[in-house]
Parts: sequence; C-alpha cells; structure tokens
Amino acid sequence: MLIFKPGWVNHEDSKPIFSVDMHPNGNRFATGGQGGSGGRIVVWNVSPVINEIEEDDPKIPKMLCQMDNHLACVNIVRWSNNGHLLASGSDDKLVMIWRLTSEGSSSIFGSNKVNVETWKCIHTLNSHNGDVLDLAWAPHDGWLASGSVDNTVIIWNSHKFPEKVAVLKNHTGFVKGVTWDPVGKYLASQSDDKSLRIWRTSDWNQQEVVLDPFQDCSATTHVLRCSWSPDGQYLVSAHAMNGGGPTAQIIEREGWKQDKDFVGHRKAVTCVRFNSNIFKKQSPESPKKSTQFCCCAIGSRDRSISVWLTSLKRPLVVVKEVFDDSVLDVAWSSRGDFLLACSWDGSVACIMFQGNEIGAPLSVDEKNVLYERVYHKSLQSSWTLNASSSQIVEDPEILLALDEINQKTENIQVELPEIKEPPKAKDVCYESPKLKQSILIPVNKQVETRLASGKRRITPMLLTTVPNTSSLSNDCLISSDSTQFFSQSDTFSKSSPSKSLIIVEKRTEMQAKKNEVPPKEPSQPVINNFQKSDTVISKAPGNEISQLMCVEVPGDEPITKIINILEPLKLNAAPTVIKDAGLLQIQVSNNFHKIASNSSLSRIAVCQVTGKKEPLWETFLGAAIRTIASNRQFVIGCCEDLTINIYDIKTGARSLPPLLIEDLVSCLSLSQSGFLLVLTKTGLMYLWNLPKTKCVLSRTSVRSLLIGKSTVSGCSLTTSNQPILTLNDGRAYSYSLDLQTWVQLSNPLDPVSRSAVSMVKRVPSNLPLASLQRTMPQYRPTDSILPSGVTLSFLESQITATNVLNSAAEYRHWLFAQVNHLLDKGPECRLKQILDNLLGPMHGSVKKIRLDNDILGLSRRKLLLEILNIIRTKLPWQRLYKEYSEQLKDIGETL
Repeated sequence: MLIFKPGWVNHEDSKPIFSVDMHPNGNRFATGGQGGSGGRIVVWNVSPVINEIEEDDPKIPKMLCQMDNHLACVNIVRWSNNGHLLASGSDDKLVMIWRLTSEGSSSIFGSNKVNVETWKCIHTLNSHNGDVLDLAWAPHDGWLASGSVDNTVIIWNSHKFPEKVAVLKNHTGFVKGVTWDPVGKYLASQSDDKSLRIWRTSDWNQQEVVLDPFQDCSATTHVLRCSWSPDGQYLVSAHAMNGGGPTAQIIEREGWKQDKDFVGHRKAVTCVRFNSNIFKKQSPESPKKSTQFCCCAIGSRDRSISVWLTSLKRPLVVVKEVFDDSVLDVAWSSRGDFLLACSWDGSVACIMFQGNEIGAPLSVDEKNVLYERVYHKSLQSSWTLNASSSQIVEDPEILLALDEINQKTENIQVELPEIKEPPKAKDVCYESPKLKQSILIPVNKQVETRLASGKRRITPMLLTTVPNTSSLSNDCLISSDSTQFFSQSDTFSKSSPSKSLIIVEKRTEMQAKKNEVPPKEPSQPVINNFQKSDTVISKAPGNEISQLMCVEVPGDEPITKIINILEPLKLNAAPTVIKDAGLLQIQVSNNFHKIASNSSLSRIAVCQVTGKKEPLWETFLGAAIRTIASNRQFVIGCCEDLTINIYDIKTGARSLPPLLIEDLVSCLSLSQSGFLLVLTKTGLMYLWNLPKTKCVLSRTSVRSLLIGKSTVSGCSLTTSNQPILTLNDGRAYSYSLDLQTWVQLSNPLDPVSRSAVSMVKRVPSNLPLASLQRTMPQYRPTDSILPSGVTLSFLESQITATNVLNSAAEYRHWLFAQVNHLLDKGPECRLKQILDNLLGPMHGSVKKIRLDNDILGLSRRKLLLEILNIIRTKLPWQRLYKEYSEQLKDIGETL
C-alpha cells in the first residue's frame, strides 16, 4: 500500500476542497470547493497522480479543465455512471450539469492556466431554496438526487432536465447525504434531524426511518455522506453514536437491522464510500472455497481514514494524520485499486493498494449471478437493463433491442407514457373589468403566452361582477357551449367546455408576466344537508365533463346574460372576434310588473346584442325565478313555485309544459346535447332528455351517499350524459344508467386509495378523474407499509373509473401503470388478461366474438404494440413477448 499527496492538486491558497469524485473510466477525477471569488470545479488527469514518471513529464497535462461558474462554494461533484455528465451542487442553491464538448483547449481568463478540455454547463437546476450539500446519480442514470439545507431531497429526471420526478419533504433538518440502492429500489437520505430515511423508488414513500443510532449526535459535520454496498445488503451511515463514541452505523437490508457499526474514530464520521466492486478471497483453510465481501472507506473529523472489509471485524487499514483538518469526501477508482480523499485543508491524498491487499474483484458475470440469486429479477426490472446479464436471450428481436441500447451508451428507463394535457386553446377563461354588481359572468377572452421553448401557456383571467342591463358592455360575452355556471359566490369552476368560441390575446413571455393576474383559490360552497336554497357551484372534474351553467337571479334586480347561438368554430380554425349579430342577450327580471299588492310577474326577454333594442321575444311567469340556464337550444328557468320552465332560445316558444318537482332546485346542469340534470334541496335527482321529451331518471335519492356530516358540493354531466355527484369530503360518484346504481369514482376515505395518492399527483390535475381526486389525503410516514397487491387494486379501480368518465388520456396512463406494476410484481395471469383483451379473438377462434377496435377512441392494437415494446426490454418476460408478437404477425401487425 502506498500513500501520497500530490501538492499540485489544489484550489489555490489552500482553499477547502469539499468533494472529490473519480470518473468511471478511471482516467480523470473532479474536485469541488472554493475558488477565487466563488465556487470552483477542477477536472484533473489521473495518470500524473499515480505515475511518478508522468508526473514529472511537462508534456502530460495535470489539470484538464477549471470551471468557476458557481457563485458560491461547491459542496459536491459527482460523475454519472456512464461518465457522460458531471453534476455539481453549491451554496448558491444551484445544481449544474456539465458535459464535455469538442471545443478543445482554451486559456482561463485572468490566469496563465490552460484548459486542455472544455466542460460546459448544459443545465442549471434551481428549485432548491438553500445550499445543495450532496448529489447522487441513480444506477441507471435516469435520476439525479440532490439534498439541501432546505430540508428536502429533489429527484430530477436526467432525461428531461429540469423536470422533477419527486420532492421528498419529510426531513426536518438539513439534508447532508443521499445514496442509491445499487439495484434501484431504494434511495437513502441522512439529515441533521437525527434520522436516516429510506425511500421506495416505486412510489417515493418512506420504507423505513432509522432514528436510534443518531439520537445522541450533534450537528458538527458539514456533510453526512452515507453509502450503500454494491451487493445492496448494507447501508452505512455517516455520523452515529454508540456508547458515547462516534461510529458509522451499519443498517442491514434484511429487516433494516441496526446491530452492527464501524467503530474506532475519535470524532464524528463525515463520509462513507463503498468500493463499487464486490471482492473475493480464497480461504486459507480450503483453497477451493472463496469468501465474497465488500470494501468501504470512512472519513472523519479526526483527520483519519479507515478502510473496512465486510468479512472482517477490524479495519483493513487506518491512515492517520494525513490531513490537517476534517476529511470531507472519498472516492474509489472503478478498478478499486486506489482511493482519493479530500480535506478542509485544501489537499487531496491518494491511497494505492497493491496485489491482493483487498482482494480480487468479481467479474461482471459473477456479479450478475449474485444479483440474480439475491434479487431474482431486480436487475431486469423497469429501472435498469444490463446487456451482459447472465440470462440467455432467446429472441433475436430482444437481442437487437439490447444492441440499440448499448449503441446509445445509456441505460433504459422505462417510464409511464406521458399524458398530454388537453389543448388549452379550447378553455374558457376570464377577465376582470371593474364593475359593481354582484353577479359573476365570464368573458370569452384568454391570454396566450409563447414560452422560449415554443410551448404555449394559456393564462385564465379573473371573474368579476356584472352590472345591471344598462351598464353591460358588449365585450362581456359568454360562449353558449360553455357549461360553467355562475352565482353570487366569489367561487367559480375551473373546468373547460369541449367547444368554445374564444378571443385569444397573444403575448410574449415578458408581457405575460407583467399583465398576468393570479387567479383566486376557489372555496367551494356546499349543500348543507339540503337545507339551504343557495345555488351550488360544482367542483370542476375536468374539461371532458359538462358543468353546470346557470345564473341565480337576485331578488328584484334584473339580470342580463349574453348567449352566442352561432355554430361553434372548428378546433383547428384560427380564433377570431365575432362581429355579426349572432349574440343573444337574455334578460331576466323578478317583480317586473306588479298585478296586486302580493303578486307580480317575472320576465324573460331575449334580444340581439347589436341592432334594435326591442326583444326578439319575451315571456312572463307568475313566480320569482331562482335560476336561469341555457345552451344553444333551450333557456331553462327554475321558479320558486317549484316549476321548471323550458323555452326555445330562438323563438321563445315553450318546448315542454312546466315541470313540477318536490322542492326548490339546489343544483342543475344542462349539457349541450339537451340533457337536464336537476338536484333538489331534499336530495332528489332528476334527469331529462329534453330533445326527445323523455325522462331518464326520476326521484333518485342521493341521501345514501351522505356519511356523517358530508354534504353535496356539486353535480354535473359527463360527455356521455352520465350524472356525477361530488361531496365536500372528496368523494365522487357517477350514476350508471345501465346498472341503475351509483358507481364510485373517488373515495379519499378508502385506505387503498390513500396509499397510492402519490401516483395520482403525477397526473395533470385538469383531467377528469385526477381533478376529482386532487384533494385526496396521504398516509403519514408512521403508517404501516401495505402489501404490493394494494397498488394493483388501486390501479384497477382507476381504470374502471376512467371508462365511466370517457377519459382516454387517463385510461392510457393507468393502463401502462398497471402493466409496469405487473411486470415488476406479477401475477402473470393478470398481465395476460390485459394482452388478450387488447389482442382480441384470433381468426382461429371457435366462437366468433365481436370486439370493438377502439377503447375510448384508442386503438387496441396500438396499445398492445406499445406494451409489447416495453416487455421487449424485460429479459425475464421474453417468453411472453415472443408469444404475442408472433400472434400479431399472424394477423398482419408489426412491431
């Protein structure tokens, strides 16, 4: 063993070096710390460090590149596992991603140094609110974890920087260390809150919280860099205490036992780093037998480094007094034959091991045999794919897929299909002119902002109050196919209609930031056990669900409503301003004309916005009008005499005689196809098909859905005219017209649903099902870990709910989530059932079965092809891939 310190590896003036990391190919290493006036990263050549002859050769460069982009001290540098990227974290709250370019050498401004290589910052990640102290790349390089003094760990999607996969917030102190399980199942983080937390990568929930070894620790270390053994069996923490002495706690993967530790250091342990190799040594007693073990280096504030083998009870070597200050980071070479360590004193030391001092590293095949024995299919899970696995590739197509992966020099990360949000150009948005009356009316205007990336952002404007008829301006318009409703409450629904006529104001990104008005957070009113007579504003289940569109009439004051009865514009047509006389103005007035002291007439009048002021038609009612609703066919007036009056919007003729119900209307929804849903104060629901003058539902009670103090918060209709009821506790139900019963869509009280709430949060909240489930609470970290089958139960319920709501985007998302879960956990029979359903009956079937080619507008065969392309990358499932790919070829489909 040799120990030496190259004096030329420094950051000038002995400034602290906080991090060191070795490149995977072993030919360079990086250091991070303080520089001239900020942070500094330096990439060094390895050969002059380990070879004395090359160190003295002036033709061989020692420093390869110096980067001073960080504004404050660099705390951590880490190479990606494939060596293509370098990540750095700093006190300036930034994470920078660097990549080698082909620009060649260049001089460093203000010095006589020369950069032999050029590393450029290609991404800057700025979501942390405090210093970034540690970074770790996932085994497949698809994720990057960063820990910060803002008490959070952020998981970044390295394929789509700066997209975040998850933000882990359970720590209550500075997060000073993060490390990944080598098989991609867990992430560990250590913090000043005297805890080490282990997170599952499947759902980013906590698997385990380790507290006991850290209760007597003090926050005396700058970093707490823990590490996971390459066989995945041991997680070793930084600063822990045992009997009043500092230790490095060993946490076993099996049961997370904590009965072992590395002892001997006199001060707190700052960093732990496992050698990436698994070693073996022949037993002296039996030469034919060998022992497999891992090697770990530990650095401490006592300025010493110890090297341990998991097969020995004592350290292999302890190196003391190499540094003048605390050891802050250690890094192993990829071959495992030498170790680098850096210190607060601004120096770097190298420890070289010779011959068989540590042991002989296992070959790649031997490591895969070990992984297969211990973890079975873990290396072929949805996170990574090792082309050199010991499994035999039987299908040539799978072999070609592996070759493509190797050519791209990066590991596969199988992701759920990305859900594209519905086109926001169809949304009805609002602006807020300064008016005085208390009735809310939106306008058909929205602001479209073009981002630097070329994407569009649609900015909704605020609702406002509308004055009486005399002060109404012509630019306060509402598209008649908008299915929103508006009441005296200052809350409003955010759902968007399927078709609308909108004026689009285009702005640049800077203008949008200047003029954009933040929308108010709605506070939903409820039907309090059906005792209040207020009109209720429905929750917004998304733009694929038709929402209530009505206006409550306030006492004696007249109300004006403008309806556009023109044919809707095509979706691909450019937005234009309507200038012809296609807008109708609906005026509703209670107590319009008094007949006697105790009776008066109410009036509904319709006139054109432009042209003559005389109404096109008018009609009178003998009772006060509570609510008014309309679409392109009808005007609906609900009166206090318990009648529902229906008129043709163009002529004013009664379409039906007055419909009599038991009680006052609390909530109603009118779809564009003419279905009218009514909910009374007493909890009875009606549904009529107005064009066909047919009753669909009559006197259907909703009281069975009310539990305890729960109340109804809204009603609506799906695109297939199925009623939806939402409750104030987050539950949502749809009434199945075929089954003649309520169908559950969302239930946050259900433990199965609550256990998978993190999966719901990954879906855009403006989609129908996600919007119904957006208020679902999550289990606390102390809750017990549920079986994996719970996730499958949740996924299946999500798929059935998307069918009810006709939400194709969400159906596809949850289908692929279910497939990925089954590929990882099983059972195979469920996976085959999905594949058989998508494949349909074959031409050789004895019984002919009629099967629709589409599911919610999605092609069955295309879905099957996409799923098979995922299975194609999973070696343990190659038999299933081959079976179904051959069947597809028989019917003329190709992958």
